[in-house]
Amino acid sequence: MKIAIMGIRGIPANYGGFETFIENLAPRLAQRGHQVTVYGRKNIIDYSEPVYKGVHIKILPTISHKYLDTVVHTLVCVIYSFFIKYDVVFICNSANAAFAVIPRLMGKPTVLNVDGLEWKRQKWNALGKAFYRISEFLATFLPTAIVSDARMVQQYYKRKFGKYSIYIPYGAPQVTVTSKEILNRLGLQPRQYVLYVSRMEPENNAHRVVAAFEKVKTDKKLVMVGDAPYSSDYIRQLRATKDPRIIFSGYVFGRGYYELQAHAYFYIQATEVGGTHPALLEAMGFGNCVLANDVPEHREVLGKAGIYFSRTDDCDLAEKMQELLYDNFKVTRYRNVVREYVHKTYDWDQIVQQYEMLFAKINRKS
Repeated sequence: MKIAIMGIRGIPANYGGFETFIENLAPRLAQRGHQVTVYGRKNIIDYSEPVYKGVHIKILPTISHKYLDTVVHTLVCVIYSFFIKYDVVFICNSANAAFAVIPRLMGKPTVLNVDGLEWKRQKWNALGKAFYRISEFLATFLPTAIVSDARMVQQYYKRKFGKYSIYIPYGAPQVTVTSKEILNRLGLQPRQYVLYVSRMEPENNAHRVVAAFEKVKTDKKLVMVGDAPYSSDYIRQLRATKDPRIIFSGYVFGRGYYELQAHAYFYIQATEVGGTHPALLEAMGFGNCVLANDVPEHREVLGKAGIYFSRTDDCDLAEKMQELLYDNFKVTRYRNVVREYVHKTYDWDQIVQQYEMLFAKINRKS
């Protein structure tokens, strides 16, 4: 099949969850013989080659603005691809639901991955939240099919709109990494640091993690991986910590990111909004003991293979951190449990096959 993927910042991934997801999905589809094109944003992707890991790369302009970046770029993409013969158009992010009508006018079956409930994010003002709620409604009839990466998101669309969405989760990496280049650069030792990975935005609770770690007694360090283009004040507040054990690395992707996951003592997933977070699955795939915010999305992904802290009680987070920092036996036990669980449940080959079957099915119907 000839497949177009749009609605993301692009690959090679240098930002967040959707980009990491597509960097895993698109090359695997290409390896299966499909012709895959991923559209990226000129203001984000600095990659000059026409092909990346077997995937065709098309970089198009957008407007660098918190509220316009995503939708303007997707609009440019669907217009650009209007007369290109694709068998399937795959669009990410429910914010782009309205644009699904454009490829469908040319008879191209269109799949939309709706992600989580974006209107819950604190970064959106009232207009932004309303836009996402309208987009959720449009997602129920403009695309040919919609995909949810979490059961709770699937249930939300069924309950609110009576719309069935296809559940396909993300996969987890199954690789071994022994190199330590980024550890050496950041002054870290294996198993001597706690790892946090996320966009630095309030609903991802980086501030709670920093505040809790400031209270624990340990010689280990806390590595905060991530950034955000429109959260400079929030990030400045985080970096104002006086605790020398806390390291802010900014964005880290590729080999360096895998090294940080592979050698962490334990991993913290503090997010509370969204569907399935790829960073959580990556931590699980590397066999990390996971300390997760106790929200339904994390319970769904992690099950009994991790440890949970209270969504509202900051003291509980600090106490759970301290317990794991003292109890190496417990950390090791959870590493073994999560490794066995994730490889049975979140295998990338199975996930890619599900997308391949979905694309083939709607292509035949069209």
